[in-house]
Amino acid sequence: MKQKIVMKVQMNCEKGRTKAMKIAAVAEGVISVAIEREKSLVVVIGDGVDLVSLAGSLRKKLGSATIESVQEVKAESAKKKDPIICYSQYPQYPMYICSGF
Repeated sequence: MKQKIVMKVQMNCEKGRTKAMKIAAVAEGVISVAIEREKSLVVVIGDGVDLVSLAGSLRKKLGSATIESVQEVKAESAKKKDPIICYSQYPQYPMYICSGF
């Protein structure tokens, strides 16, 4: 199950932001990590991420980390693409229907 985890972390300077990114990136199951500077939030998207150990690691290195929200990320439905019709400029060759790129 893919989930989006938002955590509030104490980040006073650029060094703290870098530490938070490194700690979150090495956690098992993490797909992507982002930081919202204005609100001091770390946003982690992953599959099977151990939330408790991630929060513990952030607290150990940065001092304060609280879990704001955990949401399930729904799989994006495969968008059906319309076929692209390719016309030949020569009438003796048939018309081709190509799949969308």
